[in-house]
Amino acid sequence: MRLLHVVMLYLGALLFGVFAHWVRFPLPWMLGAMVFASTVRMLEQPLPIPAMTRQIGQVLIATSVGLSFTPEAVKAMDSLLLPMIAVALATIALGFVVAAVLMRITKVDVITATLASIPMGPVESAILAVKHKVQPGPIVFSQTLRIVLLVVLIPPAIVAIDGTIKDPIKVLSQTPWTLSGSVLLCLAGIAGAFAARTVRLANPFFVGSLGGATLAAAFSLPITAYPYPVLVLAQVFLGVWLGAVFDRDLFRRAQGFIPGAIFAAILLILLCLGMGLLLSWLTGQSWQVMILSTAPGSVTEMALTAKILQEGLAIVTAFHVIRIFIILPFASSIIAVTARLADRWGLHPD
Repeated sequence: MRLLHVVMLYLGALLFGVFAHWVRFPLPWMLGAMVFASTVRMLEQPLPIPAMTRQIGQVLIATSVGLSFTPEAVKAMDSLLLPMIAVALATIALGFVVAAVLMRITKVDVITATLASIPMGPVESAILAVKHKVQPGPIVFSQTLRIVLLVVLIPPAIVAIDGTIKDPIKVLSQTPWTLSGSVLLCLAGIAGAFAARTVRLANPFFVGSLGGATLAAAFSLPITAYPYPVLVLAQVFLGVWLGAVFDRDLFRRAQGFIPGAIFAAILLILLCLGMGLLLSWLTGQSWQVMILSTAPGSVTEMALTAKILQEGLAIVTAFHVIRIFIILPFASSIIAVTARLADRWGLHPD
């Protein structure tokens, strides 16, 4: 019976993806699956998601992104290393600005506001919430909401404004591939994922897989892209996982917090958008690449959008990876220092 539920779940997600494909959304299978899963959850129906599907989706997307890190691409990114570090640090600073606004609007404590505002992922922020004895529900809602808004707003808007891509699906589906090259790419990603998990890196199935594929590409191993149906599968897996977070119980628990969280998420996205436009002017890179690079999260979706645009994929991914490696390993320290300063300076809601 559980197997039947799982099959029906992903068939429904695929049907929603078909509709999103029909209306030519840039990431149709992910957005369609996300809408389907959130609809099922809001109707309070069971949503049996196999635990491994998220990791499989992350490995497939991360390794697909890692293909872009050829020796030539890595060399071209040398001049952008300092801007990458600066953007990561500026994103943390903007997160604190948004946290202050969120505290003002919702009267939550400083730890909840900070964990809800600095982009560090729903899972990682929830773990830190439990460690610091605050409710994880509103924090998970805020982090997931920001990711969903990024996925829903940024890729379609950029592709529409850019105007040069008439068929986003065609760009992804016509990438050359071979069976041996695809298998080797996947194996490189799996090896990287397990290595990252062994040393306890945050988000190992994305970061580790990306590292494994990046090394394979940098050393010019005979890897190739996956066939398009594999990317469809990965998008569906990740879309269902994203949509499954939004259920009625979450909305009930965070009811008074929701308007402030929506405002805070949009504010952070707009601040980072402004940072991207400024960086485009300073570096001479295209505005599309810099907006995707400075988006506060959703590396998977931003990288896929860059792949659709056929521009700056390695740069977009590198910006996000640098941000991930600066924020996630130090997230616990950032929150601990924030808690101590809040106690010392009386930074608590009125």
